[in-house]
This record gives sequence, structure tokens and C-alpha cells, in this order.
Amino acid sequence: MITPEQLHAIAARIGEQALSESVISTLRGEYPGIHFTYCMEDDIPNHEPLLECPGFNLYLVDGREHCLCLTRNYEHASGIVVAEVLDD
Repeated sequence: MITPEQLHAIAARIGEQALSESVISTLRGEYPGIHFTYCMEDDIPNHEPLLECPGFNLYLVDGREHCLCLTRNYEHASGIVVAEVLDD
């Protein structure tokens, strides 16, 4: 389970620096119970982010079944996708 407070704290942490793979690695160390995935926003078509931030969006991942899927349910979330948004 991921709480809304955790998601906002993670967003604030990401927003403190330029988004990169090293930021994601740091988050993995700070939040060992949460799986983090880093990708580009255009890799996630047809889904609304749970949290939109300058330069990135956050999505929750449900890993209860055999296949991972995006969710809006904090109680079922076990991971976060950090999707970088590039200016056109």
C-alpha cells in the first residue's frame, strides 16, 4: 500500500532535482518497500496520471496479479511509475 502522503512526499523529493535514473535509484533506497519505474510520459498512452507535476507525472502500479497494471487505488498500489514529461 502507498499512501497519498507518501506519493506527495515522493513528488516533492523528485521536484528538488533534475529527474534522472540516479534520482530513481535514490528513491529505491529511501522507500525500500515501493517498486519504482522510470519512463517517458509518451510510453503510457491512454492513462491519466494520478499526480501531475512540472516535468513528470506519477502513476500507481498494482502488482497483486500475475501482470502489473496501473491503478488509482492507493490500497492496491505496490509501485510508482515516474514518467518524465519533455517540453515539445
